[in-house]
Amino acid sequence: MNAFLITLWAKIRASYWFVPSLMAISAVALSFLTTSLDNYLGSAWMDNIEWLYGNQPDGARAVLSTVAGSMITVAGVTFSMTILSISHTTSQVGPRLLNNFMADKANQFTLGVFISTFMYCLMVLRTVRNAEPVPPGMSGENIASAELMAAFVPHIAVTVGVLMAIASVGVLIFFIHHIPETIHVSNIIAGVGRRLNHQIGNQFPARVGDPNEDAGNYEHESALPPLFDESAAAVTSNGTGYLEYIDGDGLLEVARRHDLVIHVQRNPGDFITGSSILLLASPRERMDEKLEAELNAMFVHGTQRTATQDLRFQVNQLVEVAMRALSPGVNDPFTAISCMDWLQSALETLASRDLPAAYRYDNEQKLRVIAEPVTFRAFAALVFDQLRPYVATDRNASIRMMEVIGNLVLRVSSTRDRRLLSRHACALRRECRNAITDTRDLAVVSRRYRDVLRLLTGKDARIRARQTGQWITAP
Repeated sequence: MNAFLITLWAKIRASYWFVPSLMAISAVALSFLTTSLDNYLGSAWMDNIEWLYGNQPDGARAVLSTVAGSMITVAGVTFSMTILSISHTTSQVGPRLLNNFMADKANQFTLGVFISTFMYCLMVLRTVRNAEPVPPGMSGENIASAELMAAFVPHIAVTVGVLMAIASVGVLIFFIHHIPETIHVSNIIAGVGRRLNHQIGNQFPARVGDPNEDAGNYEHESALPPLFDESAAAVTSNGTGYLEYIDGDGLLEVARRHDLVIHVQRNPGDFITGSSILLLASPRERMDEKLEAELNAMFVHGTQRTATQDLRFQVNQLVEVAMRALSPGVNDPFTAISCMDWLQSALETLASRDLPAAYRYDNEQKLRVIAEPVTFRAFAALVFDQLRPYVATDRNASIRMMEVIGNLVLRVSSTRDRRLLSRHACALRRECRNAITDTRDLAVVSRRYRDVLRLLTGKDARIRARQTGQWITAP
């Protein structure tokens, strides 16, 4: 249930209607507050304020009606502008970035301001009333006590409504400035890159000092119980969709209570069906339908991939933009280079973090959960293997990718990761030889490749490059 509530709250917060709905409810509450204040204070307090003018019932209605009508019109225009800009931009950078636009808090706030102003004026408008004629035969005492006979104009509420309308004009000016910035491809890429770096920082602790060369080797077979695979029961999915969230703490607690060892078979972002195995639990003798349902509840799936726990999803967003930019129909290598710059930043952040161990123990140091962590190797494959065929066809993009590999060589601490980067550099050079026909362009790529090899094979070269900030030889 915790996993479900976490993903539900994340979806609600990211939805386009959450902030406007919250602001509209607040506006209704404010209308009750201001009209109650008008009922309590009356209108005598306005006599001592020279710059504040009172309204008659007809004038108050006219002001509130004008503000309410204009706000709902502007709200419709604002929503149309947002949808039009989003549809145009997603056709250029990819439909999977649609949720990023819908989750933009500035767009949500702008629409919320207009809707809340409309709702506020509408709720205040219903309280304005004219003085009613006195029925024949009513005595003076009865006239004085008849509240329905007197006119009521909520001066404070009307003043607040006018101030909200003035503030809405300022928000509209901000929105007109914000929309072009939002759909600019550089800002789109930067937004995804910042969120990716932020999520890496949240999921993985900062590294202190240099890691041991074997610190990334988490495959400790001795930690597994004897004959684990033979004694384990498979728990399959109860639905179909993309895995959005796994409650690791919940799995650990269930394993502790039932004295189980759980081997998680899926990662966030994987597509699962009704026959997909989510985990293996040993021993199988302790498993029953109730426990299987409890374990299944720790896995939340939906119709699309989300960034709640899935780092690969955000990496693929940047990769997709770069692929589209390098396609023959677009041919925009500088957008692809911008994507590679942010991907380099994410890989550097990941290389500077301590990855969690695959084997998770409880407070009594008993093995409870086995879950393979995200690795630098997997992320490097997502970036370089997917982009290499597209990058190799363009001189500027291939040179920049080789420079990205060289910059990563300076940042990674593991010899194993540096060897991995050397293989990616070699594969890129080989791909460029097959795709680039200009000998001068190919010579520049080869020179960058030799610079990467120089950094890989020479410790002194890496030290000098770190100190000077320059590792590329002059062309």
